[in-house]
Amino acid sequence: MTETTRTVSPPPKRPVRQLLAASVGNAVEWYDWYAYTFLATYIAAEVFPKSADNSLVPLLSTFAVFAVGFFMRPVGGLVMGAIADRRGRRAALTVTILLMGGSSLLVGLTPTYETAGVLAPVILVLARLLQGLSVGGEFAASTTFLVESAGPGRRGLFSSFQYVSTTAGQLVASGIATLLVGTLSDGQMNGWGWRVPFVLGAVLSLVGFWIRQGAQETRSAEQQQAPRPALFEALRRHPRQSLLICGITAGGTIAYYTWTSYLPTYAELNAGIEKSDALLAGTISLAFFALLQPLGGLLSDRFGRRPLLLFFGLGFALLTVPLLHALRDSFAVLLLVQCAGMVLLTGFTSISAAVNAEVFPPRVRAAGIGFPYSLTVAVFGGTAPYVGTLFKELGHADLFPWYVAALCLGSSLVYLRLPETAHKPLER
Repeated sequence: MTETTRTVSPPPKRPVRQLLAASVGNAVEWYDWYAYTFLATYIAAEVFPKSADNSLVPLLSTFAVFAVGFFMRPVGGLVMGAIADRRGRRAALTVTILLMGGSSLLVGLTPTYETAGVLAPVILVLARLLQGLSVGGEFAASTTFLVESAGPGRRGLFSSFQYVSTTAGQLVASGIATLLVGTLSDGQMNGWGWRVPFVLGAVLSLVGFWIRQGAQETRSAEQQQAPRPALFEALRRHPRQSLLICGITAGGTIAYYTWTSYLPTYAELNAGIEKSDALLAGTISLAFFALLQPLGGLLSDRFGRRPLLLFFGLGFALLTVPLLHALRDSFAVLLLVQCAGMVLLTGFTSISAAVNAEVFPPRVRAAGIGFPYSLTVAVFGGTAPYVGTLFKELGHADLFPWYVAALCLGSSLVYLRLPETAHKPLER
């Protein structure tokens, strides 16, 4: 079979069903992941020992465990990506959703430090390691699955549902956290309320598993019959593409996790925003963000990927510092800052799946995306809450916005030299 024949191989039939299978499972997966972030202060109070000298120590410990979960993501991206390239995208997606359900239940059942001592944080770390493994594999497999399911001229649109579904999961997690904080007393939240979202996440994971059983495999018949790729084949044979994924991702991941996960805590620590107001502003801005994603994908299908990436990168490089410095004890200001960042962020999130998938050939596409992407997210995205909180503890909170801006500027330099792939056929 010739290269040209492979290039024009048609996408799977019933693309809407493919989109639903990827999106619903992905939403459940990320709901479990983000529930931890939104309830970090309650987990800190119950699972870690309190410090008489510094009230930030338990919170720092909680965010350190958050970062530990991220450092399992490259392993998940490599291993689950290899499963997707060897056994099929659907097989990998099935494994990731089951792993996430089990780890979410483990978080919900984690004992308190008062009752179990050091065993409590050990169990929490184990749960986060499993979640990291699952999430790393989820991105690798679902990114490939989504883009390969798209019809001609629709890869950007389909790509945007990666973050539509991710944001939907995050939105549900934020909404449930807001509801619990608003209706339960502090004693109830610390006692059992924070556990409810994680137990619910385990149940939802079973729903995602059931939906994904009806998905159609997107790996072509030719790829299924070809010899299976080695575990590190993508890194060994495509080092330039691997480094390119890192450069594309660095600015996007620090901006994404700062704006969608850490900003409520940042506003509490640095602007005196009430916890309930911070969570509510986060929930509203996330809904706005989800609505923007398909628009970004459609624009990239028409005008190309690079203009949107530069809109994001240069926008954050120039505006991160003034936006975060504008925060004060005001719900309206916080909401405005969050929504402004979401508009800029859409230039990256709506098309990152398409950009990544268009970099690698189909034989090693999932593993090729999964490892460098997840490694970069672990180094820069997963550490964002910890770095921001650490800057605050050291008395240099104003440095964190500059840190975000510098990484976005670095990625912008990569975008300037990035080949335009929007209107080229995708090899399958």
